[in-house]
Amino acid sequence: METQHKFQILIANESHFGFAQIICDEMLSSAKARGTGIAKRSPDYIKEKMREGKSVIAFSEDGIWAGFCYIETWSHGEYVANSGLIVSPHFRKGGLAKAIKKKIFELSRKLYPDAKIFGLTTGLAVMKINSELGYEPVTYSELTQDDAFWAGCKSCVNYEILMSKERKNCMCTAMLYDPKDHYEPEETKQYFEENKSILERLLRIKQWKFLQPFLKKDKEDNMKKMVPATVRRKSILQYFFNL
Repeated sequence: METQHKFQILIANESHFGFAQIICDEMLSSAKARGTGIAKRSPDYIKEKMREGKSVIAFSEDGIWAGFCYIETWSHGEYVANSGLIVSPHFRKGGLAKAIKKKIFELSRKLYPDAKIFGLTTGLAVMKINSELGYEPVTYSELTQDDAFWAGCKSCVNYEILMSKERKNCMCTAMLYDPKDHYEPEETKQYFEENKSILERLLRIKQWKFLQPFLKKDKEDNMKKMVPATVRRKSILQYFFNL
């Protein structure tokens, strides 16, 4: 059965305040399970996003909470981030994350039609979803430089890495949709499919490279295979290592 027939994805409002704590708890649990950090959010912050009409919430056909995502704006509305994507463990791997991302992307385009929409992710699955919406991998220099945005990373376990790189790179991969200058979703999807094996390998290399100064790791890490230096558009290495 298609995802849209199994789940109802709504623009959240005050009637959904009761799910704020559940959402925050699941965000924290998911981050711990992945061993990667996310900017921690409070129930009050989630409620505010619901009140403003800047979030979407998903329910199963039985009315059980299934997922959530919200919108943040930076640099006076010039940049928009679709943040806090979370799917309940009971409903993962069924296409719901993709459906939520699509819904929040459409809401972002409606509320902020001229804004650049960006995201930071440590996962290949989210990169794939973003690519299908028209996002492209970019260097951190193409993201908002609003100090308030980067301050939100302080609760992330990788914040020390981010600051050691002078906010020019971190464990996350940056992706951007620019309404004034972008490839069509079919093109960015094809780009991802053609290079996903390289991207997956680079995610592992990036983790090794950035954690090396902070952890006493065995030198026998997986760094034996050579990575092609150039691909279509900029080199993928630029997006990962800011070369």
